Amino acid sequence: MATVSLQHVTKRYGDVVAVSDVTLTIEHGEFVALLGPSGCGKTTTLQMLAGFVEATSGDILIDGKPMRGIPPHKRNIGVVFQSYALFPHLNVVDNVAFGLKMRNVAPPEIAERVSRALDLVQLTGLDRRYPRELSGGQQQRVALARALVIEPSVLLLDEPLSNLDANLREQMRFEIREIQKRIGITTVFVTHDQTEAMAAADRMVVMSKGEIRQVGTAQEIYERPHDLFVATFIGQANILRGTVAAVRGAEADIALDIGERVVARHDGKARSGDATTLALRPEDLELAAEAQPGMNNIRGTVVRANYLGAATNAGVRVGETTLVVSIPRGRDVVKEGEPVVVRWRPSAGIMLAGGS
Repeated sequence: MATVSLQHVTKRYGDVVAVSDVTLTIEHGEFVALLGPSGCGKTTTLQMLAGFVEATSGDILIDGKPMRGIPPHKRNIGVVFQSYALFPHLNVVDNVAFGLKMRNVAPPEIAERVSRALDLVQLTGLDRRYPRELSGGQQQRVALARALVIEPSVLLLDEPLSNLDANLREQMRFEIREIQKRIGITTVFVTHDQTEAMAAADRMVVMSKGEIRQVGTAQEIYERPHDLFVATFIGQANILRGTVAAVRGAEADIALDIGERVVARHDGKARSGDATTLALRPEDLELAAEAQPGMNNIRGTVVRANYLGAATNAGVRVGETTLVVSIPRGRDVVKEGEPVVVRWRPSAGIMLAGGS
């Protein structure tokens, strides 16, 4: 295990800033996900950690040792690529053993460590097969075994599940997490899939345009996003803009642009006259026939109702805005064209400063 530290790391390609002033510490044995849309800088950050790309400025340290000028093969890092990068002409054993042979490890030790790695990823008995004879999940396990057999201090995973179908992706996500916890290796996982990050990581690092927007656990980021980007990228959110009309203790009255007045909890920084944005998670809203005292109540009309198994996803037109409401299975089903009241608790709204 190792501690990884990025200190004001920036990477430029000419006039393009791919990563901008990133500072982050990853603790011993921690599983951290770098999450964001394409082009946000997450893969470039991983490549700098691996040594494939040199940072333009800033420092990367592994267990306190600066990595500038240290080539990839001397960083004691295991990498699993998106494409797996298996050698098609080598069987499973030789693929997994490749890194050990490059390190001139003695043959008896190679055999022992390869056997142990294949057992760890549940590939015992498939050691003589070639990549073309393996399923996508099996190829992914071979790539993971090859990364782990060298006993790295840090494991880097570059979108390793993106080539798998949905069911296998979920299975492998949990398997990778279980292996990581079992051996306690410090792990950095790059993904654009929020579900993968939320399910697997101890902490998530949400990135956009080369910058870190928020770092925290899945619950912290989902329930307390710092800004509009994070609120809408992590999970689904209804966005309502307006102006703070009054502040009363821990609650603020908000005059919404759609012509409604609602109440929301604030962080102590709200001031009368401030522009604000209210983010509402679909599962925090409910539909009813009548308004309820103590709740925010907005009347609207159902414009769609899509059954998704565990819940029905309903769209409710309110003025020029459509609110998405998640109705748990077992609740009354609404119909298109039905007039309803959208209700939610004042504490459910997430106030974001300045409409940003």
